[in-house]
Amino acid sequence: MGRGKRPATYEDIEALPPGWVGEIIDDELWAFPRPAMWHAWVASVLGARLGNAFSYGHGHAGGWWLLDEPELHLGRQVLVPDLAGWRRERAPGLLERDNPFLDLAPDWVCEVLSPSTAALDRGRKLAVYHQEGVGHAWLVDPRAHSLEVYGRGEKGWRLVSRHGGEETVRAEPFDAEPLELGLLWAPKSMPAPGP
Repeated sequence: MGRGKRPATYEDIEALPPGWVGEIIDDELWAFPRPAMWHAWVASVLGARLGNAFSYGHGHAGGWWLLDEPELHLGRQVLVPDLAGWRRERAPGLLERDNPFLDLAPDWVCEVLSPSTAALDRGRKLAVYHQEGVGHAWLVDPRAHSLEVYGRGEKGWRLVSRHGGEETVRAEPFDAEPLELGLLWAPKSMPAPGP
């Protein structure tokens, strides 16, 4: 933050134009327009696939709260990951809260990279997630058709695995179910619905 510049506040986020997402990281306001449709597609498909297996309990006992774009208030930081998950045993009453934000760090976060947000997602946001105790982080790059899976290390993130293309993967902490990466990339490659 520059000399003489005041720390960003939540009022700065509220003053953004409609359709913009604001975050406060290290007292600095970061603002971006809503993501492109391909970005929204990837986050939506990934959330649906993981939610079906791990949140709703289809095929498993569930055990996770998975949310799209939750607003996280972690100390002075305000972050909005594309997806986040909390283990239910650690956050049993998570959905009963009345506020529109959460102050409990998630167990897993996922950032879908866009050209305008990739540097922030890979840098400062990942650092804050680690500092706040998040155990797992995924970075999904729809343009490169890649998934990077990170686990919490003692002094920083450790790359657990990197996947790409049309692979079917098992990625922690959701490695109990296979994930077909090809479903995330291109809706045009999906078969048309039957009659």
